[in-house]
Amino acid sequence: MANSSEILKHVLSTPPRSAEPIVYQFLMPNEKGLDNFLNVYSAHAAASAASTTDNGPALNTSSQDPNAMPSAPSGAAAMAPAPEIEVSIFTAATETFARKNTNCSVAESLQRFAPLIARARDHNLRVRAYISVALGCPYEGPDVDAHAVAALAVSLLEMGADVISVADTTGMGTAPRTRELLKTLAAAGVDRQDLALHFHDTYGQALVNALVGLEHGVREFDAAVAGLGGCPYSPGATGNVATEDLVHLFESLGLKTGVNIEKLAAVGKWISEEIGRPNESRAGKATLSRISREKGEGC
Repeated sequence: MANSSEILKHVLSTPPRSAEPIVYQFLMPNEKGLDNFLNVYSAHAAASAASTTDNGPALNTSSQDPNAMPSAPSGAAAMAPAPEIEVSIFTAATETFARKNTNCSVAESLQRFAPLIARARDHNLRVRAYISVALGCPYEGPDVDAHAVAALAVSLLEMGADVISVADTTGMGTAPRTRELLKTLAAAGVDRQDLALHFHDTYGQALVNALVGLEHGVREFDAAVAGLGGCPYSPGATGNVATEDLVHLFESLGLKTGVNIEKLAAVGKWISEEIGRPNESRAGKATLSRISREKGEGC
């Protein structure tokens, strides 16, 4: 996280071109992380207030980047609305993973987060709280106590968290256990509108589990283009469910995501090539293959 402050400065001072505000989530492992974040965030807010004019928003007219992300908007669509910033915190559903990942117990992590959440709310920042290994732990196995997950979610909401992202960090989750966890959360009083789901696709179950969440009424899902991601404290875990695959699934069910799958697939291909990782999105690769055939370029 050494370069996080530089990334935040860039996002705030030079927001990417977008017709709609982009939400950025910054992980805050502790108070020091929040201090660093607020130093940059508050300085930018003060500078913006001092330099505000009545000239309206400026267009992003930066020079072409040879490695530019495909399908960047231009003209009126190139307006750069202020980005929306969320503070993200993370605890775990098991003691072993909590100590491996954050070097503290689950109870100690909650004690750390109480003042952190309060300070974030004082700055009108939304707080997103992650509960890792909610459906399987690499150290304690797949049978994670759903009631313990629900108790954590309730505690974090009572502290002031806006959203609880329940994470299947290992990808061990199955449809029956995902359904049981969601029922347990509901029985504990956790509203589905306060939930997000975060599935890794290690065992190829992420889309199935997402469908279970959708049927339960959850409408917010974490995903990563090209299925990128992973966790150093979850040996063998693959990346998050691919955004392209999730969009394809939801659109096939008649849900309107507002996402252009062709442009999304192009982004997945681009970032995979940029960082030298394989593109793990089946829907993305199939979409690109179809486009290639339609253009007569072959497979």
